Amino acid sequence: MTTRPILIHPDPRLKKRCDPVTEVTEELRLAAAEMLETMYDAPGVGLAGPQVGLMKRILVMDCVKDPEATPRPMVLMNPEITWTSETLNTYEEGCLSIPDQYADVSRPAEVRVRWLGLDGREAEEHFTDLWATCVQHEIDHLNGKLFIDYLTPLKRQLITRKMEKLKRERARL
Repeated sequence: MTTRPILIHPDPRLKKRCDPVTEVTEELRLAAAEMLETMYDAPGVGLAGPQVGLMKRILVMDCVKDPEATPRPMVLMNPEITWTSETLNTYEEGCLSIPDQYADVSRPAEVRVRWLGLDGREAEEHFTDLWATCVQHEIDHLNGKLFIDYLTPLKRQLITRKMEKLKRERARL
């Protein structure tokens, strides 16, 4: 299986709203498999289409952290949050497109999400804990929003400068 290069912030594609998936094609199934491979390789718990330059409403996630537990890779196309809890959860978030930068972000502690699966069928699930945080973070990506957009302008600017420096350093290699 092939991994895909992950775009690093700032990149204009990371700030664009993605197009809906209109048809589940073999090409899209392959892209989903490559996205899962890329996510596990990084390593991360979630990855959205725009992070690998795929401007479609597709995300992958697997929040099973225990190496002894069975992995639970998920592919969600056209995900839509249908319910959120009033209770918030604050989690230290990171992002594969913003390497080595972390910040506390508060989001609803529980969400219900509906999506289209790789089999072309609609699915719905209630997510809690890390799963809820992850799915909201990845759906934000599909809407052109990054976790740093929840931070103060100063913190966001500092992280953006670090990422610009990182990209310059990588370009020199």
